Amino acid sequence: MGFVYRIASPSEYLAITGYNISDVKLAKKAWVAPGQRCTRFDISPVNYTFEVQAMSAEKLPFILPAVFTIGPRADDEECLLRYAKLISPHDKLSHHVNELVKGVIEGETRVLAASMTMEEIFRGTKSFKQAVFENVQLELNQFGLIIYNANVKQLVDVPGHEYFSYLGQKTQQEAVNQAKVDVAEARMKGEVGAKEREGTTRQNAAKVDAETRVYTVKRQGEGAKEEARVKAEVKVFENEREAEVAAANSELAMKKAGWEQQARVAEVEAAKAVAIRDAELQVEVERRNAARQTEKLKAEHLSKAIVDYEMKVQEANWELYNRQKAAEAKLFEMEREAEARQREAEAELYAKRKEAEGLAAMGQAQSEYLSAMLGALGGSYGALRDYLMISSGVYQEMARINADAIRGLEPKISVWSGAGEGGDGGGGGGAMKEMAGVYKMLPPLLTTVHEQTGMLPPAWMGTLTGGPSSTSS
Repeated sequence: MGFVYRIASPSEYLAITGYNISDVKLAKKAWVAPGQRCTRFDISPVNYTFEVQAMSAEKLPFILPAVFTIGPRADDEECLLRYAKLISPHDKLSHHVNELVKGVIEGETRVLAASMTMEEIFRGTKSFKQAVFENVQLELNQFGLIIYNANVKQLVDVPGHEYFSYLGQKTQQEAVNQAKVDVAEARMKGEVGAKEREGTTRQNAAKVDAETRVYTVKRQGEGAKEEARVKAEVKVFENEREAEVAAANSELAMKKAGWEQQARVAEVEAAKAVAIRDAELQVEVERRNAARQTEKLKAEHLSKAIVDYEMKVQEANWELYNRQKAAEAKLFEMEREAEARQREAEAELYAKRKEAEGLAAMGQAQSEYLSAMLGALGGSYGALRDYLMISSGVYQEMARINADAIRGLEPKISVWSGAGEGGDGGGGGGAMKEMAGVYKMLPPLLTTVHEQTGMLPPAWMGTLTGGPSSTSS
């Protein structure tokens, strides 16, 4: 079974319980899912008619007919929940609900009636009805019900206890007796009134005659007294007028004297006021002059102070500016010097780098050159050395050094030619001897070269034997 859509009528509510609902869900329309149960309940009010038997404080029983219109409180969800749980499973007109409402109403009515006398109940029907209404409503709140209307009818006697009947008869008899008394009193008042009216008429006639005569005499005497009184009043009036005139003249003279005195005082006061005002104005002028002088001095000193302050501020700003410029110049110079040093270092580094590159290139070239020369000389290290020393002028330098060493000795060299030696003293034989002497000088020279350089003479020149000082030709 799937979902079912249920809709309640305007006077109904849906009470849904079951799956996914913790307690009871109230709605006017809802989808009912499987595992849920939906019940409709009507919230329209119902009339309950009762005849409550109660007893007053004097133990007098009576019957209270009443009609209560009771229904669920539709504007309160909590009350609707209580009604849905407690009352809705039963029919509103069922015996169960009827007994429940009747029990509440009868219990509260009896409790209230037991605290009141019969007279209070009979005469205070409206207040009694209101008290019953309030107490019953407090009890019905726990069921979610509200009293829409309560109508208490006329109290009725219990058979055998006709209190209200007797009370009515008593009231009726009292009304009849009161009517009889009222009729007798009215009749008596009529007869007495007629006699009183007749006597009063006669008394009033005699009284009027007497009063007329008295009135006549009184009016004559009053006329004479009035004439004398008028004359006296005229005289008094004349005297009063004369006195008033004299008093007016005196008052006028006094007022004139007062006015003159006030005028003189006013003149003196005006003169003094002028003098006082003049003095006040003079004081004000002096005060303002002093204030002006003070303000002038203040302005002068303040202007001077402001000028000094601005000059000092300008000097301080100028000194600060010079210091900032000097610092900036020094910083710029230091930056330029650092840049120059950096550039010099970079140039020196570049020169050394280039020198190293040149040396490396020269070494590489010399290495290649020596390798080529060594290959050309057949791999003879001695021949390469001799060539390099000869090409570099090592021998010439050695000869120069040896010559410089003995230059200061100034040796004396004598050459003798032996004429008898060799048999002939001719010119040809002497030349050969000189050549022979040159050749004799070669071995010591070669020995010296060998000692200084380690080089041996070529084979065609001679061979060193025995030691550095001996040679063979």
